[in-house]
Amino acid sequence: MRNRPDSLMIFAAGFGTRMGALTRDRPKPLVEVAGRPLIDHALDIATAADVSTVVANLHYLPEMLAAHLAPKGVKLSLETDAILETGGGLRQALPLLGPHPVFTLNSDAVWTGANPLDELRGAWTPERMGALLLLLDKHQARGHRGTGDFDLDAEGRIIRGSSYVYSGAQIIATGPLADVPETAFSLNVVWNRLIAEGRLYGTIHRGGWCDVGSPEGIAEAEALLQAAPDV
Repeated sequence: MRNRPDSLMIFAAGFGTRMGALTRDRPKPLVEVAGRPLIDHALDIATAADVSTVVANLHYLPEMLAAHLAPKGVKLSLETDAILETGGGLRQALPLLGPHPVFTLNSDAVWTGANPLDELRGAWTPERMGALLLLLDKHQARGHRGTGDFDLDAEGRIIRGSSYVYSGAQIIATGPLADVPETAFSLNVVWNRLIAEGRLYGTIHRGGWCDVGSPEGIAEAEALLQAAPDV
């Protein structure tokens, strides 16, 4: 099995209910930030990281998203009957992604600084990791409401806590997905198992990040991008 990730799953199936009127007639990944659809910001990250295979899952208003993504060479995993959540959606897409460890990326955030996929690739050690999550100090996570998600021990292992926020980017070995009996399930099910085994790790993003889960997040994300230094 190839241990160097070269495939990316972009999660794009959600209803985007927190966006209110903005998602009544379009899926959230097509909501614009700085004049471009959110999902195009994610695709820029994939292109810059030289990822060879990109897959997106679709459910809400899938025809619109498919029309946008298919010409860009993105493979599509349609969740027809119901949303499968992150774990179920990733498992359904495995025939398109392959059996090796994969990147996953949420489509509702913008980034500045280091490329998140490059950061993960550089820190990935498959001999001891079942998954590697890209985290942010909760005080640096723009657009995020509430407490943090995780803490880290001295060796970078993740435990449940409140110091760090999950950014929505990770590398994960997909084998454990087969052991989950439910059809629709969160990746938290797999993460909890990896925490118990001491095989869930985290690394910290070097740069800015903003969650774009609500209309207010759009303005915050645009301010973050505008303030980013030119490279």
